[in-house]
Amino acid sequence: MRQLINQHGLNAFQRRLITLSFIIVAMDGMDIALMGFIAPALRSAWQITSHQLGLAIGAALVGLALGAMFAGPLADRYGRRWIIIGSVFFFGLWTLATAMAQNIGQIMLFRLLTGLGLGAAMPNVATLISEYVPERRRAFLITVVFCGFTFGAASGGVAASWLIPNFGWHTVLLMGGILPLLLVPLLLCCLPESVRFLLARQAPAARIRAIVAKMWPEAMPGDGRFLYPAAAPEASAVGTVLSGRYRFGSLMLWGGYFMGLFLVYLIGSWMPALIGDLGLSVTAAALITAMYQAGGTLGSLFAGWLMDRINANLALAAIYAAGALATLLLGSVPAQPQLMAGIAFCCGFCFNGANTGMNALAASYYPVQARATGASWMHGIGRLGAILSAAVGAEMLTLGWSFSQIFMLLALPALLTSLMLLAKQRRG
Repeated sequence: MRQLINQHGLNAFQRRLITLSFIIVAMDGMDIALMGFIAPALRSAWQITSHQLGLAIGAALVGLALGAMFAGPLADRYGRRWIIIGSVFFFGLWTLATAMAQNIGQIMLFRLLTGLGLGAAMPNVATLISEYVPERRRAFLITVVFCGFTFGAASGGVAASWLIPNFGWHTVLLMGGILPLLLVPLLLCCLPESVRFLLARQAPAARIRAIVAKMWPEAMPGDGRFLYPAAAPEASAVGTVLSGRYRFGSLMLWGGYFMGLFLVYLIGSWMPALIGDLGLSVTAAALITAMYQAGGTLGSLFAGWLMDRINANLALAAIYAAGALATLLLGSVPAQPQLMAGIAFCCGFCFNGANTGMNALAASYYPVQARATGASWMHGIGRLGAILSAAVGAEMLTLGWSFSQIFMLLALPALLTSLMLLAKQRRG
């Protein structure tokens, strides 16, 4: 099956799968960002404190970590398709419930439950895509799909800017719940199970033949047979990820993604406040932060393109190292908006781009029977870095550290990530 996929270009079936996956990731990105869009209106309407608002936002991040950790082993046992569809239904349902919340405590609970679904979706989408596209284009196509995250977040922001003044903050959450639920019937109809997963699970030939016939009718005669992998001693997906063969690589992926998300969330969340401390205007702070985010989309596509052409570990190590240099530069240049915006673009290009590339790296590292678990556990542990970034950013501001000191320090996790990927490559 893998040889057949590698020999052909993308057909209509695969392009439809990529489009569906892009939409799923876009829904995921929109729902993760919703609380940020409604935060000012919610704080004004309910008179809640910044601390309470932070707990509500953080609850979704905790749910994301837990959802990723649990969903991976389930997907390797029961299949990618049902876990993805279930996760979309779950986060749509609980986002809808959040719109009906009567107090901040209910919002915290509902956002925690929403996060469980959000955390399950993205790593399993990456796993499914990796098993349906040619290896020579795998990294690039996964990063294309993951560009849906920023597209969804940006689209949600545009919609929120119109909905909140006209209809109130509840309608933003209604939108974030209804759209994923409307997507579920389409996924039930069109989202396939991974053929490689079905082969590994010794599924009936008729079920596999029906999927392959949709991809290449001419290559699937009615009496075609499938060569199932030789039966191997049963090992759990978790056991495979933690086995001697994969343990070191898993630790390097976890550590690298932890550091990567720590950087992305800390810089993205705290950059406006840090730039304000330099004496620049709110407009300048918004411009510089926007350029940081804009760099991520181009950086993701570049990372995927480069990973398909040279060793993936070395490609990402080089991008993270370049990001460390850009961070050092951002912390040392004069406080001029245009200059800082250009360097911030480079930072976003490197860090956001490399983080997206990590999804493709994890999906290609593990065998089929443990691929969803490996990718999902990297996501789950990485989310702990995102959670930690909120506390660290607040503490650095409380200690009165300067913009220069903070960005000089942030080069260290970027360099550590680069070294982890080099170590992973050396160990094989």
